[in-house]
Amino acid sequence: DGFYYDIAYDKPFTPEDLTAIEKRMKELIAKNYDVDVEVVSREKAQQAFESRHEPYKVQIVEEIPDGETIKLYHHQEYTDMCGGPHVPNTRHLRHFKLMKVSGAYWRGDSNNTMLQRIYGTAWGTDSELKAHLKQLEEAEKRDHRRLGKKLSLFHIQDNAPGMVFWHPPGWSVYQKLQQYIRQVLKVAGYQEIRTPQIVDRTLWEKSGHWDKFKDDMFTTFSENRDYAVKPMNCPCHVQIFNQGLRSYKDLPIRLSEFGSCHRNEPSGTLHGLMRVRNFVQDDGHIFCSEDQVQSEVSDFIDLVFKVYKTLGFDKVLIKLSTRPEKRVGSDEVWDKSEKSLQDALDNKNLDWDLLPGEGAFYGPKIEFSLQDCLGRVWQCGTIQVDFSMPERLDASFIGVDGNRHTPVMLHRAILGSFERFIGILIENYAGDFPFWLAPEQIRILPVSDEARVFAETVQIKLLESGVLSTLDSSGERLGKLIRNGEQAKIPVLAIIGSKEVQNNTVSLRSRRSGDLGEMSIDKLIDCCSRANLNKSLDIATEQPHK
Repeated sequence: DGFYYDIAYDKPFTPEDLTAIEKRMKELIAKNYDVDVEVVSREKAQQAFESRHEPYKVQIVEEIPDGETIKLYHHQEYTDMCGGPHVPNTRHLRHFKLMKVSGAYWRGDSNNTMLQRIYGTAWGTDSELKAHLKQLEEAEKRDHRRLGKKLSLFHIQDNAPGMVFWHPPGWSVYQKLQQYIRQVLKVAGYQEIRTPQIVDRTLWEKSGHWDKFKDDMFTTFSENRDYAVKPMNCPCHVQIFNQGLRSYKDLPIRLSEFGSCHRNEPSGTLHGLMRVRNFVQDDGHIFCSEDQVQSEVSDFIDLVFKVYKTLGFDKVLIKLSTRPEKRVGSDEVWDKSEKSLQDALDNKNLDWDLLPGEGAFYGPKIEFSLQDCLGRVWQCGTIQVDFSMPERLDASFIGVDGNRHTPVMLHRAILGSFERFIGILIENYAGDFPFWLAPEQIRILPVSDEARVFAETVQIKLLESGVLSTLDSSGERLGKLIRNGEQAKIPVLAIIGSKEVQNNTVSLRSRRSGDLGEMSIDKLIDCCSRANLNKSLDIATEQPHK
């Protein structure tokens, strides 16, 4: 849905410059220039860009691997190099918009020159372009960073880059989400564990992570030993499996952890909650025999769909990634594992896409992506088959034959990162959380001093019943109290005046359903409790029909 071009230019581009560039682009497009492709030698490509004083293009040419085709694309006023393909004529480019300018280091290296990157978007029709721009406008309103600040959910600051400071409302959402996942996993037969944050380098070397990821790991040193802050939980979970002698009768063993991980992501890639350096996963590992893989995967698929539906996502996209060229394990084991994953999907009559060669080096995987209210797709859940790590870390169980066997290890997560998933929730709901997940579920609005005393009693009863309620004792007029509650996206406002005090009731206003009328305190508590239990969007759905 977009493109960009990096440009070396002495002066910073301004919004007026973008307008002028757009105007010139439209003039060129209107000329209906043909776009011709020419396959050239490395020498000819170098000469083409040296003659035009384009050193960056010359460097790109020099770095193209031997044997790879080099293409120049020409129209009447310009020549460029690209892998292609391109449109055959400029008239196909009429529906576009230049969006913004930002700095970009050449080759992404901060030691190189800073270029200016112009972003744009282009579409086949004007209606598609307008729809996309409208979606971007809506996405901007829903930006989790803006709403996080407005609703005081979280913040991130320069002296802890990529680390989240959760404010009380945001931490409330986090805890509710975690408690929900914890209960789901408990019912599904998982045993929750906790493993250390810092582990000796030798474990990471043995697991293979040190060689592959050491540049992305935070490390420390103590008493002549090297340690790494864990970037993932799997090697530590194997350590728990390895304690004691395991039998085939014990399998499958399902371990779960809300494991806090740290990864030294480049600062330029950090993006609010969506890309952080410290995150917590709803991580889990299933240790099973080969003939248990399909049933475990099948149960996990059901779990994923259940959780996503509860959280408001009905459309789930599925991809199956199979063996890469470089891999461990025999073809026979890969055949069996890939078939187990495919059968688990097919037996549920699910649509899925195949990604040949995109599996991990240790086994195939299924990825689950959800689609939000703006049609954006977010890859969240995954289940991966691993033959390698259990063997590397000496995991074994006693089989039916009395011999030691290596278990299959299934890496799985439903949400992925809590931080990222909460960012997705904020944007999907525009900060207007479902009742059960809201950090402030009911705000009580007393309209007199007499009502305030009764309101305090109501609040205590709600809190004792597990309903997150607050009391607005600012003394503002009712209209202002309601407006403040609506701006704060409170799901339910409970208005108390002299009539409500006399009747031992509250008058309710639902953010989603409007006026709910008067309700007794006991009935309100019952509705709220059922809404929390049923993970409901609104308490209105929990009221008995009249």
